[in-house]
Amino acid sequence: MTTEKITIEPVTRIEGHAKITIRMNDDGTVNHAYFHVNEFRGFEKFCEGRMVFEMPYITPRICGICPVSHHLAAAKTGDEVLGCPPPRTATLLRDLMHMGQIIQSHGMHFFELAGPDLILGFDADPAVRNVVGLLQADPALTLKAINLRKFGQDIIFRVGGRRIHPTFAVPGGVNKALSVEDRNGILAGLDEAVATTQLGISIMKGWAEKNREDIEKFAVLKTGYFGMVTPGNGLELYDGQIRLLDQKGQQLEHFDGRNYLDYIAEHVESWSYLKFPYYKKMGWPNGVYRVGPLGRLNAADTIETPLAGEEMKIWKSLNGGLPVENTLYYHYARLIETLFALERVRILLDDPDLLGKDILNTRHDFRGEGVGVIEAPRGTLFHHYWANETGQITKVNLIVATGHNNWAMSESVDSVAKTYINGNPIREGLLNRVEAAIRAHDPCLSCSTHAVGQMPMEIEILDPEGQLIQTLSRNMD
Repeated sequence: MTTEKITIEPVTRIEGHAKITIRMNDDGTVNHAYFHVNEFRGFEKFCEGRMVFEMPYITPRICGICPVSHHLAAAKTGDEVLGCPPPRTATLLRDLMHMGQIIQSHGMHFFELAGPDLILGFDADPAVRNVVGLLQADPALTLKAINLRKFGQDIIFRVGGRRIHPTFAVPGGVNKALSVEDRNGILAGLDEAVATTQLGISIMKGWAEKNREDIEKFAVLKTGYFGMVTPGNGLELYDGQIRLLDQKGQQLEHFDGRNYLDYIAEHVESWSYLKFPYYKKMGWPNGVYRVGPLGRLNAADTIETPLAGEEMKIWKSLNGGLPVENTLYYHYARLIETLFALERVRILLDDPDLLGKDILNTRHDFRGEGVGVIEAPRGTLFHHYWANETGQITKVNLIVATGHNNWAMSESVDSVAKTYINGNPIREGLLNRVEAAIRAHDPCLSCSTHAVGQMPMEIEILDPEGQLIQTLSRNMD
C-alpha cells in the first residue's frame, strides 16, 4: 500500500512517510480521520557518544528548514552542560541570527506555502494553485515575498557566515564578530522587509473578512497554549520563561524551561510513531496544548515593540479577550511574529554591544547536564543533554515543536474532514483543505515537497467495517 511521502519537522529526524485515513459512516459522513506519522524516531540515540561541543554542528542536520533553531538550542544546552554562559555580545548575535531564522521561515510559509490557498483559493485548479501560479497572478507580490525570505537568510549569512547548517554558535558564545559593514547591510534591507510583512498582514486580514465562514468552522479547537515570555509576559523568542495557559486563558504555569520534565509528559498512540506531549497535571488528553505562533500569541499578554504591539491588540480582540481558537489564524499570528522579529532586529542593530569583540567565554564550570530552550518558528524547542566528565554525551532528549502540536494536527485533520465531507461527492479541494489543516501548523510536512506548492497526499476512505472503498491521491508519482 502506498503512503503519502512528506517531510516532518525534526520529530522523526529523517525524511518520512505519513498518511491520512478517513473512516466513513454509511450515510457518507466521517466517523474519524487519522493523521499517521509512520517514521521511527532515532536522533537522540545516535547522538550518544558524541562530544557536547559537536552538538551545535550535528543537530542542524535534523532539519534543513530551521537548522538555526537547532543550532542555537544545542549551543544554549552546551552553555549549561559546560557551565560557560556567553558574553552579552555573543547573546545579542545569537538573538539576531534567530530573528533572521524567524523572518525567513515565517515569510516563506505565509507567502509561498499558504499564500496559494489564500490568494488563489482552496478550490483553485491545482495546476495553478502553487507558487508558480502565484507568480503569474501577482508578479510584484511574489517578488516581494521572495525578497522577504532572502532578507532573513541574509541576516543568517552576515551573522554566521552560512545560510543553512551554521557553525557559528559554540558553547560559551560564538566564533565570529559582526562587522560594521554587515550590520549596515542588514539595516539597509529592514524597511522593505517591514513593508512587505505589513502587506502580508493586510492580505491576511482581508482574506479573513471575506472568508469568515471558513475561519469559524475550520478546525476551531479548545486547547491550552504554551510559549516563551518576557518578565512582563510579553512575546519572547530567544530566551525567557515558559508560560502555559488553559483553554480560557488562565495561567496554569510559569516556569523555567530547564524544568520542563516537571510539567510535560508524552502520550503514545498505536497509529503513529510521533508522540503526543501534554501537561502532566491535567493528564491525557485534557492537558493538550498548542505551540507555535498561535500558541505563543495566546500565551503572551502583549508584544513589547510598537508595530507588532498594535497588531497584538487586534489579535487579543478577535475572540472577545479569550484565546484565539481558530486554526486558520495561525497565519495571522505568524505575520505578527514576523513583524516583531523585524522590530527586534532594529533594536539589536542599534545596541552598541552588538559590534563588540568579547564573543566567547572560555572559562568552564562543568555541570554535566543542561537544557537549552528556544522558540523555533514552529514552537518551543527543548534540547536536553547529559554528559560524562570528558564532555561525552551519555543521553539526549529532544522535544520539538511539531511534537507539541501533534494532537492539534491530528484533531485538525479529523475536524476538517468531518466538517467538509458531508455525503456529497468528494472534490479535489477536500484534499487541499485537509492538507491546509496540517499546513497551518507549519510542521515541515509540506516544505520539502513544495517545489511548486503541492504536497503529495493520499486519502483512503473506508466503510465502517474497515474495507477500502475509495482512494484519492495527488502527486504520488
